[in-house]
Order: sequence, then structure tokens, then C-alpha cells
Amino acid sequence: MIGGVRHKIDLGAWTKTLPHIIAFMNSTTALTLILGLIFIKSKNYIAHERMMTASFLQGGVFLVLYILYHISNESTSSASMPSPQRGIYLFLLASHIILSIGVVWFVVRAMYYSLSKQFDAHKKVVKIAFPVWLYVSVTGVIVYFMISPYYN
Repeated sequence: MIGGVRHKIDLGAWTKTLPHIIAFMNSTTALTLILGLIFIKSKNYIAHERMMTASFLQGGVFLVLYILYHISNESTSSASMPSPQRGIYLFLLASHIILSIGVVWFVVRAMYYSLSKQFDAHKKVVKIAFPVWLYVSVTGVIVYFMISPYYN
């Protein structure tokens, strides 16, 4: 990474499929987050816990797959996108990346409070974690669809 030199690890051609899997995981994470919200609003605590656990586990698998893809493949350039589309893409991508880094602390804290049965603290942190995590999941899918025509 120093001086712009980046060495990629050859993990095989299968890693080219990872963006599609990652986008699918972002979609299913958004779905399990929404279902988790619906279940907690209807006081179905067991279903809520299952959906949120699924969301959390998907986040972990997503992170592993994301790292595998980026250590083994060159980044896809958005330079050929039409100007207005590229601006929207870059805005969504930047907000997605920044918020995805920031939301981790809130999600881990929310899981901790839930597992330790500190539900008042859990509710407070979820007011931030949920909408940001949902935004990150949805924008992950949107940026995937915007950049996918430019994959090599």
C-alpha cells in the first residue's frame, strides 16, 4: 500500500463471485433487520432474537468475504460511469463505507446489552444502530447494482 503498490493474494477465480454473494448477504441482512423490527414491535421476542442473531452472523460472514475479495482482486473503477450517476454512486459509497465502520460499535454494544439482559440500554443504542445498519445494508445493495456493470 506504500506508494500505491498493492500486492494481491491469488485465492483463485472463485473470488470473482464474491461481490454477488456479498450483495445478496446485504439484501438478506436488510430483510432480517426489518423482520426483527416487526417481531419486536409485535412482542415476539424469540423471533426478534433469531432475526437479530441472523443479522449479526451475516455481518460477520460479510466481513470475511469482503476482506477475501479485496485482498485478492483489484478494485473496480467507476471512472466510466456517466457523470451524474458517478456522483450519486460516490456519495452512496462514501456514506456506506463511513457508516459501516461506525455502526459496528453500536451493533456490538446492542448485542452485548441484549445478551446481558440490559434491555433499557439495548433500546437506547438500537435507536442509533438499527437505522444506520439498515442504511448500510440497503446502500450496499444499491452500490453493488451501480458498479456491477463495470466488473471485469
